[in-house]
Amino acid sequence: MNQDARVVGGGHGHAVVIGSSIAGLTAARALAHFMDRVTVIERDRLPRGPGRRRGLPQARHTHSLMTAARQGLEQLFPGIGEELLRAGAVHVRIPQDTLLLGPAGWLPRFDTDLSMLSTGRDLLDAAIRDRLRADPKVTFLTEHDVVALEPGPQDTVTGVWARGRDRTAPDGRTPRRLIRADFVVDASGRASRAPQWLTELGYEPPAQSLAGTPTAYATALYAPPIGHVADWKSLTLMAAPGDPRTGLLHPVEGGRWSVSLGNADGTAPPADHAELLRAAGALRSPLLHDLLAAATPLGPVYRCGPVTSRWRHYEKLRRWPDQFLVVGDAFVALDPAHGHGMTLAVHGALVLDHLLTAHGTAVGISHRLRRALAHRLAPAWRAATTAQPAPPETPAPLRARLAGGYAARIAAAATTDRHAATLLLQWQQALAPPAAALRPHALRAALRPRRDPAPTAWPPSATHGQDAARRRRPAAPAAPVIGVATVSRRTRPAGSSAHWPAPAPAGDRNRP
Repeated sequence: MNQDARVVGGGHGHAVVIGSSIAGLTAARALAHFMDRVTVIERDRLPRGPGRRRGLPQARHTHSLMTAARQGLEQLFPGIGEELLRAGAVHVRIPQDTLLLGPAGWLPRFDTDLSMLSTGRDLLDAAIRDRLRADPKVTFLTEHDVVALEPGPQDTVTGVWARGRDRTAPDGRTPRRLIRADFVVDASGRASRAPQWLTELGYEPPAQSLAGTPTAYATALYAPPIGHVADWKSLTLMAAPGDPRTGLLHPVEGGRWSVSLGNADGTAPPADHAELLRAAGALRSPLLHDLLAAATPLGPVYRCGPVTSRWRHYEKLRRWPDQFLVVGDAFVALDPAHGHGMTLAVHGALVLDHLLTAHGTAVGISHRLRRALAHRLAPAWRAATTAQPAPPETPAPLRARLAGGYAARIAAAATTDRHAATLLLQWQQALAPPAAALRPHALRAALRPRRDPAPTAWPPSATHGQDAARRRRPAAPAAPVIGVATVSRRTRPAGSSAHWPAPAPAGDRNRP
């Protein structure tokens, strides 16, 4: 809903949001539509404009606003997508502008309604913060830690206790003070202390579920090499059965590449550029390695993890303080490999926005909010738990094994079938409902007899690859150039041009 068209009521009081993550910032926008005042309490100093925040080390890693995240963000902040594009974010159509190596081989390239905005996390956070700072209802209280919840009568929360930084104090902190609130949202991320706060007030802490194996990441920025053109903008190398390693190359503002490698095999992530290059060479395709070998590193390699997917089941607690809500990674934190974190944060804010407006008051709504958030998060959780193997000490249930087998057949068909490829990409973005897997096109693709595994070394095209002669088609006008890259001469397929991978002919746009 356009914020200009919203009828904003008065008398709903003051809301506090703990944390200025994407989940916290979008929750603040949803609350500002309804409450009289909103205070965002952040433990770090927040920069003006794009800048690094100390408590957000994962900001250095590759981020992108997928289709659902961008659409949801536009509902909360109309026009923000265009603002990000003007600031340097890159619009990438999926899979048309992407070389995407799926679990069973390279996916065809064709038009869909899927896309992403590829941008640095610092730029994205700054754009959202600037929107909130322009709202007179919203105030940021920085360099403060929330240390406890303030209980109220009849199972309610009526505020938070916070302490600020004070270098002159013996312990470096100011005395704690009470900040009264009519509604409190915890968006403090994976390190959320909500279970401890609830226990201190006499509530039962939530049970939690863990899924997948811990994944570690390494990320670096690069300047693309000069002199090579290509008809793609981004590169994605997904994990495959027996090979949990992933690789991403996304364009970001300033004409740079953000490159992230992930592994769930227990090995330490690369610590420098030499190690990162060697790790890229061990991926299922040599393409990312060859691109990085010719590119120029910009700054150091940053590491993160290992992290795993975790669900704290707040929705199952029977006794809960009203006027208190947990959102974002503090509720459900997914392995970043799935790219769902920002999508779920934005859609959690939309759930909050919708239910507050429909309910008409922030009192007596916490139970509905917890259940609604769990319902919204469940499809992404199922997608994550199906895509990743369970830890050895936690055998996957029969239902998960059957779902994984069906997903593997869809992934195999995706190398040649556009319907299967679209479904695989929708699963990747948590956009496809469960019923989508049973649609006729999906069933036909999954039940079709399997072919030999597709080669993964080189992206298929009309003129290059291991079976180029068989696939060569009559010449057609070249596709427009939309990206740059260089591949070392040492590793090009024999007979290829100096500008491999070449733009696909216009009549063969379904191939990379």
